[in-house]
Amino acid sequence: MTLPLYLDYNATTPVAPEVADAVEPYLREHFGNPSSSHVFGRRAHDAVEQARSQVATLIGARPGEIVFTGCATEANNLAILGGTRALQERGRHLITSAVEHPSVSQPTARLRAVGWEVTVLGVDEFGRVSPEALAAALRDDTVLVSVMHGNNEVGTMQPIAELAALTSRHGVPFHTDAAQSVGKVRVDVGALGVDLLTLAGHKFYAPKGIGALFVREGTPIAPILFGAGHERGLRPGTENVSHIVGLGAAASLAQRRLPAISDRLREQRDALNRRLAEAIPGLVLNGHSDERLPNTLHVSFPGVSGRELLARTPSVAASVGSACHEETDGVSGVLGAMGVEPARALGAVRLSIGEPTTDDDIGQAADALVATWRALRSHA
Repeated sequence: MTLPLYLDYNATTPVAPEVADAVEPYLREHFGNPSSSHVFGRRAHDAVEQARSQVATLIGARPGEIVFTGCATEANNLAILGGTRALQERGRHLITSAVEHPSVSQPTARLRAVGWEVTVLGVDEFGRVSPEALAAALRDDTVLVSVMHGNNEVGTMQPIAELAALTSRHGVPFHTDAAQSVGKVRVDVGALGVDLLTLAGHKFYAPKGIGALFVREGTPIAPILFGAGHERGLRPGTENVSHIVGLGAAASLAQRRLPAISDRLREQRDALNRRLAEAIPGLVLNGHSDERLPNTLHVSFPGVSGRELLARTPSVAASVGSACHEETDGVSGVLGAMGVEPARALGAVRLSIGEPTTDDDIGQAADALVATWRALRSHA
């Protein structure tokens, strides 16, 4: 069976060979519990701490500010539910945006259901939050702001440094979900000025089932799970040593590859956009043209369903939006928040490339998608 060209790297990435090599000994040989005091435990403990340093280095943090979690969803829940729990005596108001991943929007909805006030900031036609809108929404009882770094669907990147500077002046912690950006662009928590930052291993060539939350030293946060005192008491449970090692290896790999990988992905993404736009009159780019993840091309094909286009192009593996809500043909929440009309939203397709993508892949994918679009239009 010939596998299709994979253009769905925002859904997940393959485990890099270097990462798999780093993980294997901790599946086969080094099986100790990091909390055990004997040599098997110390070996595991040292591996976890090395990975903590590797992740910290990638994002400009201190090792003690990295908390390992089971995934980015857990990290987002810890940031939002743990951050608000720690500050609920000061206020019960939080701010988020209309284009967040469900692992942010659902915890905030849960807080609203139990009496919290939640302000949801709208976005412009490119999917960006306005710093002026955030400034107007901040109140004396605001205790947390959460706005994602790079959007998982359209790729638009938010002006996080500007937004976080506003909350800092008000003494309000700022969280950003950077699951889609870490490993694709330089992410530095000092330059961004954020207090909490989420990352996901499987978005940059580590295994699934491992994530991390950056918690700036001194940031109020309470646990949402209870047990023993692992991960500074914020994430109880015996550590997933092998996957933590994999996350550390992926972080070191990303550190070495950046910014060269960002530049190459951007060139390939733009080449794919040019190939499609030259052949398809009326193709529309969704999201910001410049402030966008370098690997993400979200476009609307005129006069067809994006879902049907992909179904009839078996040589290309891509998606119409987030892998977390892929089943329906309705307008995605992100496109709806951007004010995209239903006909344009119907033809939307997300094409996301990665480190293994070749220039030949770009050309073959473009040719296949154009051919399918023409076939669909000829039968319309």
